[in-house]
Order: sequence, then C-alpha cells, then structure tokens
Amino acid sequence: MLTLPNLLTLSRIFAVPILVFLLWRPTPIDYAITFVLYCIVAITDYLDGYLARAQGQISRLGQFLDPIADKIMVAAVIIMLMASRRANGDPPIVEDVHIIPALIILLREIIVSGLREFLADLRVSIPVSHLAKWKTTFQLVALAALILGGALPQLPWVHWTGLASLWAAAALTLVTGYDYLRIGLKHMD
Repeated sequence: MLTLPNLLTLSRIFAVPILVFLLWRPTPIDYAITFVLYCIVAITDYLDGYLARAQGQISRLGQFLDPIADKIMVAAVIIMLMASRRANGDPPIVEDVHIIPALIILLREIIVSGLREFLADLRVSIPVSHLAKWKTTFQLVALAALILGGALPQLPWVHWTGLASLWAAAALTLVTGYDYLRIGLKHMD
C-alpha cells in the first residue's frame, strides 16, 4: 500500500545511503549538504505519522516500516559521526567520552526492537510514550547539530549543543528503555 505517508517513510530508508556517503567525505560543504538532507528526512519522520492519522491511512506497512526507518537513519548517522574524520583531519565529530551516549542510544534501539519482536509473538504491543517522542526529538536535534557543527567548525557552540543534546537523548533513552523493559518483563516466564 503505497500511500503518501508510506512513501515518506520509504524516502527515509532510501536517504540513508546518501547520508552515509556524504558523511564519508568530511568537507564542510558535504556536511552542509548532509545537514539539509538530514533535516528534510527528519521532517518526514513527523509528517508520515501526522498524515497517516489525519488522512486515516494508518497501515500495517507503515507501522512496520516507520520504526525501522528511524532506527536505520539514527544508527547510520551516529556510526558515521563516530567514524568519519573532520575536513581538517581533526578527530571524529563524536569521540572520547561522547561515544557513551551514542552507544546507549544504539544499544537501546536494539534491545527495544528485540523486545517488541518478542512481545509481538505474544500479541502484546507497547505504545510509544510521550517521553519516547521527546527522546526522538533530542536525538534528531543532536544529530542535526553535530552535522551542522561539521559544516561550521568556526562556531564550536553548534558542536557543543549537539553533544549536550546527545547526552540528553541518552538520558531519556535509559528512562524509556527501562520503561519498555519493565513492561516486557511482565510478559516473560
């Protein structure tokens, strides 16, 4: 069922290789292009759900693809920000102790995905909480700021805003991950 919301979700998945390619070549112009593309893709994360609800086009395909698209995009960008070098040869955008929140976010996504899959077999769904939506917002802002920081190395506050938002997202990630795990454990033998 290729509705507009589902096409927007698919566009996020198809944008990931482009984001990875651009982050592989760390010049300020590549970071600037990546920032614009990333912002467009992040907006589709909001739009696809909004349009699906507003137009009554919520589908099983959309419910399946939306969280996958989010996780693929976030994981790919985080990994690239930890791996790629800056234009002037400086260390990666995310390094040292700041790898910790990145790993927390990645590990939580894997754990929650496995938990959702396990609970789906039991016909138990875990709705997305408001706090989880805030977590996603902080993640999206953090990654956008970190990418923009690569385009604007002369403005270090942009980079530090991204790192602070990454830590905030990781804190919310721990809270929401614990909430999901607590709910899931009730259904385990």
